[in-house]
Amino acid sequence: DLENLVNEAALMAAHAGKDRLEMEDFEEAKDKVLMGVERKSAIVSAQERRLTAYHEAGHALVAALQGNTDPVHKVTIIPRGRALGLTQQLPTEDRLTWTKDYAIKRISIMMGGRAAEELIFNEVTNGAGMDIKMATDLARKMVCEWGMSDKLGPVSYEAGTGETPFLGRDGLRNREHAEQTAEEIDKEIRALITEQYDLARSLLYDNMDKLQVMAEALLKWEVIDAEEILAIVNGEDIEEVKAAREAERAE
Repeated sequence: DLENLVNEAALMAAHAGKDRLEMEDFEEAKDKVLMGVERKSAIVSAQERRLTAYHEAGHALVAALQGNTDPVHKVTIIPRGRALGLTQQLPTEDRLTWTKDYAIKRISIMMGGRAAEELIFNEVTNGAGMDIKMATDLARKMVCEWGMSDKLGPVSYEAGTGETPFLGRDGLRNREHAEQTAEEIDKEIRALITEQYDLARSLLYDNMDKLQVMAEALLKWEVIDAEEILAIVNGEDIEEVKAAREAERAE
């Protein structure tokens, strides 16, 4: 909450020997609260660092190239917590309900990292493991809880306490029906994820130049923010953007 954020920022400012809080203190405090503590001492090989840069650039670019997604606030390849890199999206307003379109695009963004790995390195790693789990969980909610499957319709297949997750009341008596429904659910979940993976791969392939620029920017500066991400998407020279911003700050 806000109080914790202010307290964290105050601690960082005091540690840096400052007598007042500055915006960079709040920014760093927010990152620490939302993304975990930086592990700058972590030893990461050059190959892993490069792979992480393309992985995170894949997430960010798939998000930035689509409408009805939360804006990308920051991308970093500085290890935080257990992650070697992170892409941070912040909503512009409180979102109490999700549309089907928004949920589907969330899956495509989750798949952006793995798609970038495959395109650039012709290989996939376990770095996308958590992305795949989150995408699968979201797709399952869409199909089983939110009625967002055109094929299965607006029916809940969520298992309740002591209840079968399928339409029949008696799981044993309706085993044939339950197994058939379970297969349909699996097919729908798999279709949702693979379709969005293919979309993410296609977006990155068509914007390979932007993917490479973003990854190289991460390798050079380790962190890029919303303004710099937008500049890359718009085909602007990020070196010039950074130089102009530094000049503005100095002035």
